[in-house]
Amino acid sequence: MKIKNLLLFLVVTAFFVGCSTAPKRTSEITTERDAAENMLNSANQTANRGRYAEALLILVEARRLALGTDDPSLRIRTSISRGNILFSLEREAEAFAEWEAASLEADSSNESVLASLARIYTIRGKLMSMADEAGTVNADAIEELKTLLAGEMTNVRADVFSTASAYVTLGLAEKLLGRFSEAESAIRQALNIHERNDSLEDAAYDWFLVASIRSVAGNYEGALEALQMAIRIDRRLENGFGLASSWQAMGDVYRKAGRYGESEAAWRRAADIYRAIGLEDHAAKLEGE
Repeated sequence: MKIKNLLLFLVVTAFFVGCSTAPKRTSEITTERDAAENMLNSANQTANRGRYAEALLILVEARRLALGTDDPSLRIRTSISRGNILFSLEREAEAFAEWEAASLEADSSNESVLASLARIYTIRGKLMSMADEAGTVNADAIEELKTLLAGEMTNVRADVFSTASAYVTLGLAEKLLGRFSEAESAIRQALNIHERNDSLEDAAYDWFLVASIRSVAGNYEGALEALQMAIRIDRRLENGFGLASSWQAMGDVYRKAGRYGESEAAWRRAADIYRAIGLEDHAAKLEGE
């Protein structure tokens, strides 16, 4: 466009803006970002109900919208969620790579809380991998991870849900170290945050973790009480996956306590719920054990 034509365009534009009959300027548009937020929430909720493959598919579209709008927070959060789901699918190498990419992008985008959150999930993933390994717990390695976690916790103090995630991670570390009182105390810090902010799904999971800590400590009655709390919340949410998981855990606790009849009944109930919500493979696996 020639200079004089450009100037004419600008002048004419200014003229129409000044006229009362001219259309209003377009304010900020958030249509695609809102859609991406909704899809990200949907993916997380779907994953929380055990439908991980479906959640990954939803994230593909959420990620596309995040990339198309070039929204740093959305890009990072879709990456963090993808890492969480991949880890649940036991695709651990991919999960760690996703969290690392999220933390690097967050650092470059000055999203310090999200950078720390991605690293908190990385620490949690490492702790959970240690918990799955046979043999003696490497206390020194866990203490090193706790030191890293302490630094990240400082960075997320202003964000309550990231702080809760950090406390859950701390609880897992203390559990691995056999410090059961400290482990439950950390999880209860997260529970307090989730209850204050009406995050019931997270609160149910916190009770599930409390039950796990008590069970490992040999406090079977306390573990069953915590699982009953998780079940009460998941019934309110109609969260079949959470309910089945808790009934399965109750079967495990009953078995450890030598209450075999109650154990079998709890496992049957868990299998019925898994089957009712379309997770036939979970039901079949439980019934085959």
